[in-house]
Amino acid sequence: MFIPSILHHRSCNSDCNSFMPETFALLCWNVHKNNRKIKRFKPYLKELIENEKIDILLFQEAHFRDNTSCIFPELTYDAAANLELMNEFYGVLTASKTESKKAQAYLSQGREIFMGSHKSFLLSLYTFKDGVELLILNVHAINFRENRHYHQELEMFLELMSRHKGPMIIAGDFNSWNKNRMNRLNDIKEKLGLNAVPFTKIDRVKSFMGNQLDFIFYRGIELLDFRVIKEHKLSDHNPLLVRFKKI
Repeated sequence: MFIPSILHHRSCNSDCNSFMPETFALLCWNVHKNNRKIKRFKPYLKELIENEKIDILLFQEAHFRDNTSCIFPELTYDAAANLELMNEFYGVLTASKTESKKAQAYLSQGREIFMGSHKSFLLSLYTFKDGVELLILNVHAINFRENRHYHQELEMFLELMSRHKGPMIIAGDFNSWNKNRMNRLNDIKEKLGLNAVPFTKIDRVKSFMGNQLDFIFYRGIELLDFRVIKEHKLSDHNPLLVRFKKI
């Protein structure tokens, strides 16, 4: 039910960059399907991209149509759909000023209990000018299922990312709302040699049952700055803004 007819959506304009800048800003945000529904979303995001000089957007619960850009024509994007309703698609979306060298969309093995839908995640590879490759995994993890389904999904993340020896980012909504899930997520983090951007409860990162849901993990790059953007009223999650530098 609701299985998308197109899993991987992709759009790239002719003016997108070939290489990632050595210093770049990334915004990670579960937009709660509001990026097309709320009229002020687009002008708000446009201003945010310009003011913060954002290079990469990682959206969860994004709303998009076929292979037409759902953000701005100057951005290239790849998206992994997990739902299709009346020719409208929903899922994770990674948009950037730089074209991905390659990207792969995936569906979770398990399905959510209530709607029977999968969750989706997206793997994207970008290249710096010196040839070093940055791998980014955009995650919206399975939510309303037993812990074993959650563990299976994290093991898939580990298998995919462990093949890459260079810098990487894993970010998104991990639905890590109990101790068991948090322990398994930390285990995957340790096995991949990742650092967590040190957001705290005072930053108002989305949490449930006292556990943080949204994370940005990274390795092989330097964290320069990070903050949570709170005053937007566009989603039940707050966007996470980070700035990295190639080492």
